[in-house]
Amino acid sequence: MSVDTAAGPPTVGGEADPEVLATVVAAESVLSRRFGARIRLSEPEDLGGSERSVVVRVRVSTSPFSLPRTMVLKRYVEPLDQHGDSFVREAASYQLFTALASEDRMCPELFAHGPDSRLVVLEDLGGAPTLAGKLLGDDARAAERALLSYSRSLGRLHATTAGREADFDALQRRLTPPATKDPLAVDGAAAMEGLPLLLRDEFGVTTSSAAHDCAERSRALLETGRHRAFSPSDSCPDNNLITQRGVRFLDFEGGCVRNAIFDAAFLQVPFPSCGCAFALPPGMSDAMLAAWRSEVRVVWPDLDEDDVLVPRLLEAQLFWVWLTTWQMFTVPASARIHSTSPGPTPKESQVLTHRWRRLALAAEAAGVEPVAEHASRVREALASRFDDADPLPLYPAFR
Repeated sequence: MSVDTAAGPPTVGGEADPEVLATVVAAESVLSRRFGARIRLSEPEDLGGSERSVVVRVRVSTSPFSLPRTMVLKRYVEPLDQHGDSFVREAASYQLFTALASEDRMCPELFAHGPDSRLVVLEDLGGAPTLAGKLLGDDARAAERALLSYSRSLGRLHATTAGREADFDALQRRLTPPATKDPLAVDGAAAMEGLPLLLRDEFGVTTSSAAHDCAERSRALLETGRHRAFSPSDSCPDNNLITQRGVRFLDFEGGCVRNAIFDAAFLQVPFPSCGCAFALPPGMSDAMLAAWRSEVRVVWPDLDEDDVLVPRLLEAQLFWVWLTTWQMFTVPASARIHSTSPGPTPKESQVLTHRWRRLALAAEAAGVEPVAEHASRVREALASRFDDADPLPLYPAFR
């Protein structure tokens, strides 16, 4: 492969790839403007990307500066009106972290970005394994270490970015601020309003006013002023690299500042943005939460108190379960399921049944009877409709 235009267009699988070529040409232009001298890139390697973006690893073949030997390029290719917000969130997120000291940077360094081409040029973290790779492997101890490292890194990310909301907002204003501060706000409101009707019409399950009030409080938690920090939004296992410097987070298309409790609930659900998520061993979520708390207690000592954290954590868990259930029935699978497994994955209905069961148990333990009762009835209805009586299987590493 070569992106040197004098040698012909870059190829992937022996055929010219126009999107890869356009991405590399755009990156050369963005880098040359950023550094004030011509920079040539070569040997593009298509890293997959998605329907809305192209992700390419390239080699820096010509540069008057001491740049890394390789870089990663990500360019949004869908129309601006569909994913304009995603580029802005991603570019602002990487700028926020790149401005920090290297030891506080929990993601790849940003070398340049181009608003016109909707492209970011990032540090190449090489072939580091992902959290998904550890969970889908056959080494239980390695998977456990990776989960705890991920949880500590998530807490450190929150502790490092607490109080930086104004900085993040300013970075977004330099581009084009997204339509909403939090990408969960719109879908969250729709789920809180629409799910009770859906459950009644589809499953014959009524939602008590007390259970609905709890759900509304969970949505209000998005906007609270306490415990706010940067959130990657989609912290699926395949978006986290296990490096020698700890976990590094990728994919900030939904990056925003919100109540960090919603990310902490990722450890309890777990991984609500992943429709193909498996189960974790007993006690693993509690250990992960303890690892997260060990980092955030520095900035939020009140979260060391169970009477402060547990009610908020239950609200966030309830929010994720309501939202993902609503999305299953209203959003096309291609737009919401992020598969991390190369092999067979659980049915989405099985994943949802597991989430409602965990919600019922958490609500019962917290003494919130309206939520516990409602969650149990929904779980039973889902299991009956989809014949999902079998428990959700563990991640392969823990079998």
